[in-house]
Amino acid sequence: MPETATPSGAGTSQEADIMSALGTRSIVLVGMMGAGKSTIGRRLSARLRLPFLDADTEIEAAAGMSIPDIFETHGEPHFRDGEARVIARLLDSGPAVIATGGGAFMREETRNRIRDKAVSIWLKADADIIMKRVKRRADRPLLQTADPAATVGRLIEEREPVYRHADLTIWSRDVPHEKIVDECLDALHVWLCGDGPRQAPNALSATS
Repeated sequence: MPETATPSGAGTSQEADIMSALGTRSIVLVGMMGAGKSTIGRRLSARLRLPFLDADTEIEAAAGMSIPDIFETHGEPHFRDGEARVIARLLDSGPAVIATGGGAFMREETRNRIRDKAVSIWLKADADIIMKRVKRRADRPLLQTADPAATVGRLIEEREPVYRHADLTIWSRDVPHEKIVDECLDALHVWLCGDGPRQAPNALSATS
């Protein structure tokens, strides 16, 4: 079920402009596991007063089992088919901030749906940041390997050329979450409301 944001106080002019320009589209966060899509997505949804939807949570609810169990019982191809169906449903459900799994954007069908019905933001994270965030978690089926760091490196190499098709790119790094959210909002405002560059100024800066 969506998490409906109910922040106190009125939104800023920037946020109101974004919402007006967004219309019926959603905002979809893409990127590697551990990039912060769910964490940033929840905060972004609160700032924009939009529902937040986590695709992985919705997949588990639809399947009645955890993602690791889906992988173990049915295999990755079955999971990816279900993932594509769930994301299509979420995109049809009205404007929201949607966090997707790391492999979702790799599917051309899903990329096309996101392009047609949303603005996509790639949260780009370096391998060391990803490993720092996910190494203690047991719910990452693709990292259940003898060398998780090598697996992360391989996945980054495979996926980043596809992630670059996202509308916007924001560096996910060790800074306060609200700084990343502010950068997302700045980039969205330029993309939706201005005639400036593809990314807002400093959106790709890796410095704090």
